[in-house]
Amino acid sequence: MTQTPVAPVSAGPHEVLPSATPDPPKVRPARPKRRRSTLKSYIALTKPRIIELLLVTTLPAMILAAGGLPGWSVVVATMLGGTLAAGSANALNCYVDRDIDALMRRTGHRPLARHDVSPTGALVFGLALGVIAVLLMGLATNWLAAGLTAVAISFYVIVYTMLLKRRTAQNIVWGGAAGCMPVLIGWSAVTHSLAWAPLVLFGIVFFWTPPHFWALAIRYREDYSRAGVPMLPVVAAPMRVAREIVIYAWLTVAASLALWPLATGWVYGVLASAAGVVLLVGAHRLLQRTRRGENAKPMQLFHLSNSYLAFVFVAIAVDTFVR
Repeated sequence: MTQTPVAPVSAGPHEVLPSATPDPPKVRPARPKRRRSTLKSYIALTKPRIIELLLVTTLPAMILAAGGLPGWSVVVATMLGGTLAAGSANALNCYVDRDIDALMRRTGHRPLARHDVSPTGALVFGLALGVIAVLLMGLATNWLAAGLTAVAISFYVIVYTMLLKRRTAQNIVWGGAAGCMPVLIGWSAVTHSLAWAPLVLFGIVFFWTPPHFWALAIRYREDYSRAGVPMLPVVAAPMRVAREIVIYAWLTVAASLALWPLATGWVYGVLASAAGVVLLVGAHRLLQRTRRGENAKPMQLFHLSNSYLAFVFVAIAVDTFVR
């Protein structure tokens, strides 16, 4: 049987022949996903976990200053302003330290070290947060609190990060004063003034900072050494570091108990004493392990010190409400 030949299909003057292979579908960039990723990177610059600990000290200081719960507007403004101020200081710290952060295992995931955020973007972001924080504190509470907020940001960025951190093993001792400022800010936001009680609170955090941070620095000693940062565990013998941790732990507990007769009652005294015993046991245990040449297990003390500070400041709030 003869097949009839099929005539080729021709396109008319206004027709387009279909392509033999269909065009692949256009892939649109996942803009919402990229935006979420960028937002997360900017939030990461503020180091939220550090901010949490700073706020834990701020609210009890305000409660002690007010003799109870302060007005909600003052609490919200101070906590929000404190969050923005700490975020500003941390973001600017990341900007200044972006070179050494890239060298350290502990900080290699930070946005600037991973090039997730531009240095200019981080700088502008940090400065903007700082300006907003100071204005918010001044307009919503008072200008003494706002001034102390500006001092806290400047001290952390300029004195600690830019001047002390890469030059001296005492960097965290004196530079850590920036982390003590939230108690003064919280107190002044409520009372428009300062007094002996907030200075003792300042002392608690001041003496607590070295053993807390040196325990972390023992764990990441190689990181700091690689980056050329002279943290005490990098430049001093392990026994000296352990002894100084014990000394500062005792000073921390002494400062915490000094608050008892000055501004608190028996509830705080009992709770602070019990917490102090636990902290001292942890510090002496690290010293004993170091003396025996064993693994000092510094992260145990690091996590314990976090819990200690939170517990002591919660005890301040509880005692105030009980009284």
